[in-house]
Amino acid sequence: MERLGLNRSGYFGERIDIDITLEACAAAARRNGWKVGSFPAGALGLVALHRPAPAGSASAPRVYLSTGMHGDEPAGPVAARRLLEEDLWPAAEIWLLPCLNPDGIRANTRENAGGIDINRDYRHFRSQEARGHVEWLGHQPPFDLTLLLHEDWESHGFYCYELNPDRRPSLAEVMIEEVRPVCPIDGSETIDGRPSRHPGILRPEEWPDFDPAERAEWPEALWLSMNQTRLNYTLEAPSDWPLAVRVEALVRTVRAAMERCCAEAVR
Repeated sequence: MERLGLNRSGYFGERIDIDITLEACAAAARRNGWKVGSFPAGALGLVALHRPAPAGSASAPRVYLSTGMHGDEPAGPVAARRLLEEDLWPAAEIWLLPCLNPDGIRANTRENAGGIDINRDYRHFRSQEARGHVEWLGHQPPFDLTLLLHEDWESHGFYCYELNPDRRPSLAEVMIEEVRPVCPIDGSETIDGRPSRHPGILRPEEWPDFDPAERAEWPEALWLSMNQTRLNYTLEAPSDWPLAVRVEALVRTVRAAMERCCAEAVR
């Protein structure tokens, strides 16, 4: 397995047709009994999918997944489509947003059509996408687990960023070991400017490891961890590897995390 060497100052790998991908996501969701809706972000109408808890599963954990935040990260929406089409979910109630930035995907740009990085906009809400997203989240219950599917064109392998302020049992090691057979793990001592004390895992030593009030730009993960969940993972596939490898890594990670979360819930 070799990296492609295509990325120079940005993502130059494989691209997808996001409109076809979203249509396939919605079709698979309907076939399998999910509720298909959208939430307002101007005229965008971003897709929102909901799988109710299985009958007789009163203790089913609530799990939230999002992807397609950055338009130069196509593996997440493809992984969402595959997960929906294969329909191999554990006993959980699930909310899934398969693409938060379709305009960016169409243009292969990190930012939205207005040039805003949505994943830095969860404090000041300049973008229609972030405003509509948080309005929609305000109508949802707290989540037991949130998984945010991303890619990193600069990384040397897969890694995840954990926000776990209550020090609940971590899912990070389980996810990394599930990915290892199919995708390189980033073993760098520093990843994305932060120290990594375990290959492929970033964890703040304190919660938070900065004062949110002093941070000018908030990502989705920070907003969720302050408002909607106490266990959050940002999953970063290495986008200098083939799209199929990145999709497989994200699918395996989601399944491993959800299965462990559901197993912990029934103990």
